[in-house]
Amino acid sequence: MQVTRVLVVDDHAMFRAGVRAELATAGAGVVEVVAEAGDVDEAVRAVAEHRPDVVLLDVHLPGGGGVEVMRRVAARPTGGAEPPRFLALSVSDAAEDVIGTIRGGARGYVTKTITGAELVDAVRRVADGDAVFSPRLAGFVLDAFAGTIEVSAVDEDLDRLTEREREVMRLIARGYAYKEVARELFISIKTVETHMSSVLRKLQLSSRHELARWASERRLL
Repeated sequence: MQVTRVLVVDDHAMFRAGVRAELATAGAGVVEVVAEAGDVDEAVRAVAEHRPDVVLLDVHLPGGGGVEVMRRVAARPTGGAEPPRFLALSVSDAAEDVIGTIRGGARGYVTKTITGAELVDAVRRVADGDAVFSPRLAGFVLDAFAGTIEVSAVDEDLDRLTEREREVMRLIARGYAYKEVARELFISIKTVETHMSSVLRKLQLSSRHELARWASERRLL
């Protein structure tokens, strides 16, 4: 059985180490982590240097995000080598992240709640050319292509927000208190309040209740 060579791309070193350990245990003999990267530039260089079969790719990265990695890898000459396949591995299960990443070129999208054995299976299936999604996320993709999610409208609204504002928006819309958001994102309550004011202004909403309804209608929760 051919070993699937994997590049792990995530901006948290401890998470990368955990993924490497999980794959070494659950994927012994079938999956091998050949390199790690913590941002877009490192990821593009690692793909060129190590020629992995599969890139496990976080959605939100310093330097432009997972979609930027895929764009830059696709733009580079491969010298006849088979390009890697991309599998998103993210804490985010928001519709716009899933759909945007698939449109950017990923073959699958799974969340970080996945077990080691499930991740090994997902990596192997993506390497074989299958499309792999966590069960709930597959519905987002089907709905998007069926036209039941207005993706263009979602993207236009979200483009007004910074990445941090999106994180605050999603947590507040899910019902988190300001102090819980601050703890989750390692920022101050005052910073949360500032981001929240900016989100409401940019989206032309007046309260967190309107924000929750806005996010729910767009399947961003």
